Amino acid sequence: MPSDPRDAQTLLRDIGARFAKLGRDVVRFMEVCGTHTMSIARSGLRSLLPDGLELISGPGCPVCVTPTGYIDAAIALARRDDITVTTFGDMVRVPGTAGTLEAAKAEGADVRIVYSPMKSLDIAAAEPERTVVFLGVGFETTAPAIATLVKAAAEVDNVTVLGANKLIPPALRAIASDPALAVDGFFLPGHVSVILGEAPYRFIAEEFSRPGVITGFEATDVLDATRRMLDQMLAGEAKIENGYGRIVRAEGNPVARERIDEVFEVADTSWRGFGVLPASGLAIREAFANADAARRFDIAISDDEPETGCRCGDVLKGIIRPAECPLFAKRCTEANPVGPCMVSSEGACAAAYRYERP
Repeated sequence: MPSDPRDAQTLLRDIGARFAKLGRDVVRFMEVCGTHTMSIARSGLRSLLPDGLELISGPGCPVCVTPTGYIDAAIALARRDDITVTTFGDMVRVPGTAGTLEAAKAEGADVRIVYSPMKSLDIAAAEPERTVVFLGVGFETTAPAIATLVKAAAEVDNVTVLGANKLIPPALRAIASDPALAVDGFFLPGHVSVILGEAPYRFIAEEFSRPGVITGFEATDVLDATRRMLDQMLAGEAKIENGYGRIVRAEGNPVARERIDEVFEVADTSWRGFGVLPASGLAIREAFANADAARRFDIAISDDEPETGCRCGDVLKGIIRPAECPLFAKRCTEANPVGPCMVSSEGACAAAYRYERP
């Protein structure tokens, strides 16, 4: 759906009329995809919607929900003389309790940014005396590629993955089941839905009577999803709609899911802001233990979060907006981030800092 200003104007008029007809003071729709976070902020959509119709950010940034203990483990590995850490770029600036991967690199650690997990195999082949550890952070979108690396790495001796893949539906369940969070509907993530399809979200409508719309990343996509959810509320309905049918199939990508299931098993895991959520992560199966950095190096990752004054966890739950954190744009800036929500290119604080500051 192209961003045609005329379409946006029509959608905004429709949204205003429907919100007025609904007769509620406040309606809160949450997005759970970092690309949506940036698109909403960059497009200025919040300023165009009726007062009381709130678009709030949720746990859609994989770097943001990764606990500090994982960052600390990655830094400790990077500081070993015999290890090369490979990672997607956002991870290098996320603060741990004792600095960042970027700082460790400046001190001599071998930390390399890669754009594909499989690049780790090339690095390992070129330097067989070193062990490469890829930081496997992400949601269902990156899980197939990371699973492919794990499967290949199990056949060699010097490539491993420090796993931290998480699953979006359990986080949605945690949010929908908490009445204090008062979320009325969900913009469902386009990229994740390419893998999952529609079925894994049905519980949102069936168990919690909330609407959900899979949507794309243009401003008009988000507005269309907003209108769809208001239509459901006016009709007294709750269902999952696919507003991104040009990309997302109802069945998702079964081949990608088969690769995920082959390599990973579902496990409890810790999310920043949420604590440990049952069955919300992916752990490397015993059959691929040779590629599991946690097993290879006997790594125990702490769930404890240091007290820094950063309220990234509350931002991820939609309890506060980024500007309501006392550190926002003061002690915590893009140049000197205190928490991951300001670091990541998908973080709500980074989006608000770039596009929504007064």
